[in-house]
Amino acid sequence: MTATGRFTWYELMTTDTAAAADFYGKVIGWTHAPAGPSGAGTPYTVFSAADGGVAGLMAIPDEAKGQPPGWIGYISVEDVDAFARKFADAGGQVHRPAADIPDVGRFAVVADPQGAVVCLFKPLPRLDGAEVPSKDAPGYPSWRELMTTDGPKAVGFYTAMFGWDRSTGHDMGPMGVYQLFAYDGADRGGIMTRPPQMPVSHWGYVFQVESVKAAAERLTAAGGTITNGPMEVPGGDHVVQARDPQGAHFSLQSHKP
Repeated sequence: MTATGRFTWYELMTTDTAAAADFYGKVIGWTHAPAGPSGAGTPYTVFSAADGGVAGLMAIPDEAKGQPPGWIGYISVEDVDAFARKFADAGGQVHRPAADIPDVGRFAVVADPQGAVVCLFKPLPRLDGAEVPSKDAPGYPSWRELMTTDGPKAVGFYTAMFGWDRSTGHDMGPMGVYQLFAYDGADRGGIMTRPPQMPVSHWGYVFQVESVKAAAERLTAAGGTITNGPMEVPGGDHVVQARDPQGAHFSLQSHKP
């Protein structure tokens, strides 16, 4: 049985896959290798850390031409078609109806009621459970963050949809409450109302590195742009928010020195 509600994969859709592969290799240390066609029929590349694949890379498909480069997360569900209907019935949208990826599984691209986009994913039985490990090591995803139109409503939507647990809520003053969510007994991400300067609701993804300071230097040297930080966050870890050379937003984290 697929574990519903787990982030199991991450994917970058961009305008220059060769340049993106080189950039993330330099900044995060990922290796990359081709993996056959994607669900859109275009070539697909897998980024790997020390113990295996952590994310995918593909060109923006024809049906999505015009959208900016960006990262998207895949959330596992037992029935992709049923969960896509649930998103639509709750006021969200289905941007790409459920379809099969040959030899991989079934997926759909959906948006929550406030417009943030994610993928729903059900792997084939032979791949069931083959998700990105929750590993506390450089190169692996460490956090997921939703900035949205109405944080409390989004928390209610996702906890009801996927069974996530409400964890700690951090009062950010005028910015509102940063609400942590948890599953599998651990905090996995945060949700809050986006500030006015953020034009759309979106999910953001954070990847671990050994040192944010060193990675920030590699990032700018490789043509990326720092948008915020490096900064210390509650608990003592360091975070930097950035854009890659093609414009996709992402973040990096390292543990307290």
